[in-house]
Amino acid sequence: MLIACAAALGAQTPGQNPQTPGQPSLQQPSPQTVGLETDWEIAGVLKEIAAHASRLTPALDRIDARSWADQGASETYGAQLQSAKDQARALNDGAAELVKNPERLSALLDVFFRIQAIDSMLGSVEEGIRKYGYKPDAQTLAGLQAEVGANRDRLQRYIVSLAAEREREFQAMDREAQRCRAVVTAPKSGKKK
Repeated sequence: MLIACAAALGAQTPGQNPQTPGQPSLQQPSPQTVGLETDWEIAGVLKEIAAHASRLTPALDRIDARSWADQGASETYGAQLQSAKDQARALNDGAAELVKNPERLSALLDVFFRIQAIDSMLGSVEEGIRKYGYKPDAQTLAGLQAEVGANRDRLQRYIVSLAAEREREFQAMDREAQRCRAVVTAPKSGKKK
């Protein structure tokens, strides 16, 4: 009996609800109708994010925040610049690695949070450049910062859709496990002779 339950669970396709006796059949939409992009579609987005980070890194490397201190700037600008450089390199590596396996939810979240951290830091670095540095560098950073917007939004939608799909799969497995447990633990109705 337990093997039959396991076989039924294994044969179930993701997103499919098993029909429990006494309950109406509930069909959930397939992941494609929910909006989950295919692996190759999101891999293209991740490649673009990695390419964006690789374009951002040299632009950040050209900025010399140490010279700003001579003009009275806070040393915080230098720390934020260094942090932005580190985040951009890590973003490049993380996004490039995810292209191989884009369904790793924890790694996707890491990439998404790095994008947000970079956006936050770049705003401050741009402010420092406008006050103490070479003004066209601020425009360059603002342009680079704007480039990632559409891909960041697509990545965010993908993460939410992937999490929802995983949640539906977990719920289906849980319902099937509960059904199997009820079958296995049910009293036998056969009479002994």
